[in-house]
Amino acid sequence: MSVAHYYETMEYGPAPEADGEARAWLKRHGALFGHFIGGKFVTPEAGKHLTTIEPATGKALAQIGQGSAADVEAAVNAARTAQPLWVKLGGHGRARHLYALTRMLQRHARLFAVLEAIDNGKPIRETRDLDVPLAARHFLHHAGWAQLQDREFTDQVPIGVIGQIIPWNFPLLMLAWKIAPALAAGNTVVLKPAEFTSLTALLFAELAAEAGLPPGVLNVITGDGATGALLVEHPGVDKIAFTGSTEVGRLIRQSTAGSGKSLTLELGGKSPFIVFDDADIDGAVEGVVDAIWFNQGQVCCAGSRLLLQEGIAETFRRRLIRRMESLRVGMPLDKAIDMGAVVAPVQLERIKALVETGVREGAEKYQAPVEIPAEGCFYPPTLLWNVHPSSTVAIEEIFGPVLVAMTFRTPDEAVMLANNSRYGLAASVWSETIGLALDIAPKLLAGVVWVNATNLFDAGVGFGGYRESGFGREGGREGMYEYLKPRAWNGRKARVTASSPAAVSADGAGFGVPPIDRTAKLFVGGKQVRSDGNYARAVLSPKGRQLGEAGEGNRKDIRNAVAAARAAEPWARATTHNRAQILYYLAENLSARGDEFAGRIADMTGVSGTKARAEVDASIERLFSYGAWADKFEGTVHTPPLRGVALAMHEPIGVVGVACPDEAPLLGFVSLVAPLIAMGNRVVAVPSERHPLAATDFYQVLETSDVPAGVVNIVTGSRDDLVRVLAEHDDVDAFWVFGSREASASAERLSTGNLKRTFVDHGLLLDWYDTNACEGPILLRHAVQVKNIWIPYGD
Repeated sequence: MSVAHYYETMEYGPAPEADGEARAWLKRHGALFGHFIGGKFVTPEAGKHLTTIEPATGKALAQIGQGSAADVEAAVNAARTAQPLWVKLGGHGRARHLYALTRMLQRHARLFAVLEAIDNGKPIRETRDLDVPLAARHFLHHAGWAQLQDREFTDQVPIGVIGQIIPWNFPLLMLAWKIAPALAAGNTVVLKPAEFTSLTALLFAELAAEAGLPPGVLNVITGDGATGALLVEHPGVDKIAFTGSTEVGRLIRQSTAGSGKSLTLELGGKSPFIVFDDADIDGAVEGVVDAIWFNQGQVCCAGSRLLLQEGIAETFRRRLIRRMESLRVGMPLDKAIDMGAVVAPVQLERIKALVETGVREGAEKYQAPVEIPAEGCFYPPTLLWNVHPSSTVAIEEIFGPVLVAMTFRTPDEAVMLANNSRYGLAASVWSETIGLALDIAPKLLAGVVWVNATNLFDAGVGFGGYRESGFGREGGREGMYEYLKPRAWNGRKARVTASSPAAVSADGAGFGVPPIDRTAKLFVGGKQVRSDGNYARAVLSPKGRQLGEAGEGNRKDIRNAVAAARAAEPWARATTHNRAQILYYLAENLSARGDEFAGRIADMTGVSGTKARAEVDASIERLFSYGAWADKFEGTVHTPPLRGVALAMHEPIGVVGVACPDEAPLLGFVSLVAPLIAMGNRVVAVPSERHPLAATDFYQVLETSDVPAGVVNIVTGSRDDLVRVLAEHDDVDAFWVFGSREASASAERLSTGNLKRTFVDHGLLLDWYDTNACEGPILLRHAVQVKNIWIPYGD
């Protein structure tokens, strides 16, 4: 071909990236890899290996070790041995190691980029220009957190040994997201990469050791899902950090329930891409390309649901199809292609099956007329038009280069369609009216919202989801907290459950005038109501004297309380000033009845009048504290390395169940309920089972303090029974459980229906008078979820 021919046709020629160095690395290892444990490669204990395939050719690429229980044991032991020494090294020492890892990634950037493209099938342009630089950015950013840890996280300590399981769509980048904050905080790591894409993790571990990372600080165990399950179940692991499918996330939540392990889950998504009629259409079309055809659509936050305002829908479709026709699908190492290969045949078949289902359910299919390589796992860019919101392809995560489109008329309808999903990972809003975009963004149930942009990421900006997209954040300050635990919670002892006193018979009252009976009711929707079953339980003093009766709440009572809390949603939109005023008012009205509450506490618990009054005074002070925090526990403005900002907004979680402990029945109740309502949540509280009357007296304070109906609901009864009901309720967004170890385990195990966030004490006793352990940010961080709204500016 002549130069003139290329000028006339303007066709792309092949522009392959050399892969010699990556192939040479594979050859040096004989394309056979064991695990990386204690600073060196070791042969799998059982001698078993898995074969990994090159997605673009279908040919065998390498063999990796199949991790067994013995391999996991060795890796956890190595991490456990190294962890105290890693902590002792100090923040500056760890910062220097993380800086060395940053420089190592930069020195070997091309090797990592090529190996990632070969192993995963994604285009070299993406691995070279995004994956590797962003991975290096994570290590550099977290080197800074390690350096500042002693000043910025003085009330926190490392968790210990972290088990991390990462997916196949961003193997190196996910490694960096997980490892960098864990190591910065002083933890050690056992990493289990995806079975399809383990090679860059093994290369990273090898080069990290050469860069001086101490043995045992980072260990890599390869294998399939069975290996991951062994890591999750290992008792020597203190935390599991998982990125992957929602189905596997549920299994991990069940497996770790009651174990005391910390858990973060970053799961699936079905993210909306909303385009209003005043948007820059050409810009939005390019945004769609980045949202769904980047990495072949194998992105958890891919903008896979296109929502178009009706007036521009047909124009947008025509321009989008024209743009699709220019996309190029081909070999990953070709620098001139837009899409590479799907990771594996099983994933390719899933994509095909879901597209066929969408067509059967009425969608109109358009596939770009691109040239597909004859071998390997390739799929063309696909658009499904006129998709019904309830169709399979609009609900299920396809995880491939398939865009489903539907229309809306009004902004409210756009929000309804966007939130019509069990997921809540990300969203993208396109409008030239910034006021409209910033009005829509807070209404979207998603952890990340991009305005006139998509798929923006940075180590300094948190990433994570709502609802069945998981819980926890990666990146930024909030991501560091996921790898730390409160210093004040160290050394807690197991709660000892005292035996219930035997009831004693009351002497006859004779013919005198008896006191007026005060039967404690439930408090639901701002009203005192009898329990649905119309049963009550006796409340006894330590000597067995009956002090009164409390309603025996049941499943229907919880249902009514949750419905009332859901109806009180305007509380989430109340101003922080308004919420602060009401908390102060609660304190004022509790103070006016302080002696009465002190007497009630003394009667129920048997403590002295002085101690009972001290509990009331501490409760008043705690209400004042959260009145103070209501308008001060705020988000922040991030300045990532682009022209724009990211607003990290603290949002209420929603409806939160709370199970309170028996000790300090008033103070414990106030300490758990107050931070939640201060942040705009609505609460369904189960007070102390043995001493509920302090909480049932408190609802009279609620009634006189301008607390809107449904913001605080109180259901008395058997804590363990009510914990099970609240944990299973899919309209409860989070659940705090402080009490028995069994109650904590039950809450975690049964919360998997909607993957609600749980915050439990595992049966370990807290000193509710200790403000370091039980007041302020230590609880407020659990009372909010962080939404990051990215706002680029300029041309």
